Amino acid sequence: MEGDFIKINKWLLPLSWCYGVGVKLRNLLFETGVLKSRSFQIPVISVGNITVGGTGKTPHVEFLVNMLKDSFNVAVLSRGYKRESKEFIIADTDTPMRMIGDEPYQMKHKFAGVTIAVDKDRCHGIEKLVENNSKLDVVLLDDAFQHRYVKPGINILLVDYHRLIIYDTLLPAGRLREPFQGKDRADIVIVTKCPQDLKPMEYRVITKAMSLYPYQRLFFSTLEYDDLRAVFPDNQHAKTRQLADLKDHHTLLLTGIGSPQQLEHDLSPVITHLAPLAFSDHHQFRKKDIQLINETFNALPSPRCIITTEKDVTRLKDAEGLSEEVKKNLYVLPVRVKFMLDQEEVFNQQITGYVRKNSRNSILAKGKDDNKSKDSHSTGNRPRTISFRNN
Repeated sequence: MEGDFIKINKWLLPLSWCYGVGVKLRNLLFETGVLKSRSFQIPVISVGNITVGGTGKTPHVEFLVNMLKDSFNVAVLSRGYKRESKEFIIADTDTPMRMIGDEPYQMKHKFAGVTIAVDKDRCHGIEKLVENNSKLDVVLLDDAFQHRYVKPGINILLVDYHRLIIYDTLLPAGRLREPFQGKDRADIVIVTKCPQDLKPMEYRVITKAMSLYPYQRLFFSTLEYDDLRAVFPDNQHAKTRQLADLKDHHTLLLTGIGSPQQLEHDLSPVITHLAPLAFSDHHQFRKKDIQLINETFNALPSPRCIITTEKDVTRLKDAEGLSEEVKKNLYVLPVRVKFMLDQEEVFNQQITGYVRKNSRNSILAKGKDDNKSKDSHSTGNRPRTISFRNN
């Protein structure tokens, strides 16, 4: 477990020390009130990490959306990493991916009825969301654990099982964006991408090593996969396929995500001939990349197939030059989060309980009840009418 995917460059440790001084100074300015963290009356839940690279933020945000959307009016606010626009945008299904970023684009097309917005300034973004929707119940902040200008009601920290922060070090020698102690700001810590057969001893070791405070809760999650879906469906090829159908196929695994190792690990026992082709996170596919994809796929023996992720397919659809053979055999692999140790109900209750207690409707209702009680007392139990204005 320790050092599974971790490589630390010891020659860069002096630079990591200098970087750490800057990060600690910034955190100190927030903790002493020199830099201000702002709270909001509407429930705000932040999901993020303190490492460079993927920890599964988007699947966990989507898990929260799925859990909350039927009972609450939900909005997701992201910075829209690598988008071409700069202003606050509320996405619709016709908004181009380049204007909002690949992850918000992916979520909007999964949850058409949910508000998906982007803004580099999270405080401004929350203000605009509330201004545009008087019925909004909760804002989910995507990748905002280190954005300390917003003080969320619940702060969720994601930690990749394969790169546990307890064994990592600061940039540039390692991949931590702030010291391990930054975890202390979290209300919930989730160890993500765990093997489905994680042993009881490993749970105990990780739990002890994380050294959380009593006010913090630790959860473990893993990834599950749905059936493959054709990216360019036609009448001559299956629109969906099961992973097991590809056991003897020569399969190109095409990724441009932060940490593809878990995906490779999960698919290797199912697909005998798996050939990974990995690009950097949020990679914009250029002409030479498309040419490489075409050539790599054409070099595979038949039968063959190509699998990519939901995030990558948002960028591949806009790319020009994919060969017809690649298009006919290109499938996306949907992924979802599953909590381990029967923890899902406990997690759901903590989240929904917070939103229900702190939503504006609940606060207004409580205010009405409190005022009715005060009025009854002050007028000899004779209630009088109170009018409320929703600001």
